[in-house]
Amino acid sequence: MKSVVSFPNRGPWGNSSYRGNCSGHLIKELILHFFPNSKPKRFVEVFSGGGTGKEVAKELGITNSVHLDLNTGWNALKDEIPYGSDFVFSHPPYWDIIRYEEIRGSFDPDDLSNTMSYEEFIAKLDQVNAKIYASLFNGGRHAILIGDIRKQGKYYSIIKDMTWFGELESHVIKVQHNCTSDRIKYSNTNFIPIVHEHLLIFRKNQVWAVRVKMVLSKKFDLRHFKNITWRDLVQGALEWLGGKACLPQIYKIIEGSKKARQNRHWKEKVRQTLQLYDDFVRLERGVWKLR
Repeated sequence: MKSVVSFPNRGPWGNSSYRGNCSGHLIKELILHFFPNSKPKRFVEVFSGGGTGKEVAKELGITNSVHLDLNTGWNALKDEIPYGSDFVFSHPPYWDIIRYEEIRGSFDPDDLSNTMSYEEFIAKLDQVNAKIYASLFNGGRHAILIGDIRKQGKYYSIIKDMTWFGELESHVIKVQHNCTSDRIKYSNTNFIPIVHEHLLIFRKNQVWAVRVKMVLSKKFDLRHFKNITWRDLVQGALEWLGGKACLPQIYKIIEGSKKARQNRHWKEKVRQTLQLYDDFVRLERGVWKLR
């Protein structure tokens, strides 16, 4: 296995009509890569969907594998993972991009593909991933396949926003094939379609101590950044003011910045910057615009 994988044909395993079903080639390659000379003590598949992992395990002669999914009665949020294992493969919903209640024909309040906020989805996914990690034998691995999504013009990177449990051992890019979005013609020429998924492989290296990595998102005022330049400040001020402004207006925007507070001659620096860079055009005395 290499850091980029591509399986144009999903293979004969599982229900090919089950939307979002993972390629059996990926699961097979993972097992053969990490267990080349012997079978795993136990292989557990979480979000087993259309039965792909179960059929791969059968082909490889793994007789004690466990395959868990809401459509077979296992609740990822409420139920325990019933066995310890040295390899878990999970392929969770990508938020509500595919509504699995429509595939099952029934609603369940704990379905991770239900309509919910992105933040709630991430919190629930974190809960499941923590449960998976805790169930691993020491030295075991959790391989999670997850994609990025775009919704209402906003890009969401699930792997960036979810909590990481354990040591990241590998990050593999999987090329996507035969997606519904492949048939869509996009009128926006700046649009970049998503044609990949992420396979993250986490390893449990200690029984009790666990490395946890989580994202904290905050908003800051760029004017307070230590390394912002005078050119950056002046450009931002002019953009904020509609692309054209007089000096007093520019001063008012910049006066509270970290650079201005640290330089008693900051107004002189603003004027010098306006004259120094080709980005700025003088319209008349004391009036400037962006080029």
